[in-house]
Amino acid sequence: MKRKIVIFCLSFFVIFILDRVIKMLILKQCGWNTCLIWQSDILSLVLVFNRGVAFSLLSFLGEGLKYLQVLLLMGVVYWLFKYGRELFIRHAMAFGFIIAGGMSNILDRFVYGGVVDYVYWHFYFEFAVFNFADVMIDVGVGLVILAMLYDRRKASSSLKK
Repeated sequence: MKRKIVIFCLSFFVIFILDRVIKMLILKQCGWNTCLIWQSDILSLVLVFNRGVAFSLLSFLGEGLKYLQVLLLMGVVYWLFKYGRELFIRHAMAFGFIIAGGMSNILDRFVYGGVVDYVYWHFYFEFAVFNFADVMIDVGVGLVILAMLYDRRKASSSLKK
């Protein structure tokens, strides 16, 4: 159990600090203004303050969105430690990624009024502007899903024997 908590803490702090450093570098380049930093045929680095969630959804909630997200993240953490302890232990690193990304984005809302997004994918299709924390949340969720699918497949093959 202690080893898993260390893994969680390490993954949390590495992702959180790396995301904060990247965002500070982006903000240093642009200041508080939206700006284009770099562009290619595939993606661009452009500073955008996202006042909503994915694809700017729920931006109509304004300042209330950050408090809603704090409550949601606190609820997830509470549930993990109260009822999902086994799930947390099995996926400690993935939850470190997810919670670090979520907390860093929430911190942006309190400090900058919106999430600092800067990666704009526009190769074959245009995608929403996102950041490193968003990618780490997706990676964490993906790791949990892949592990669950693997466990399910492993259990199903052992039943057939």
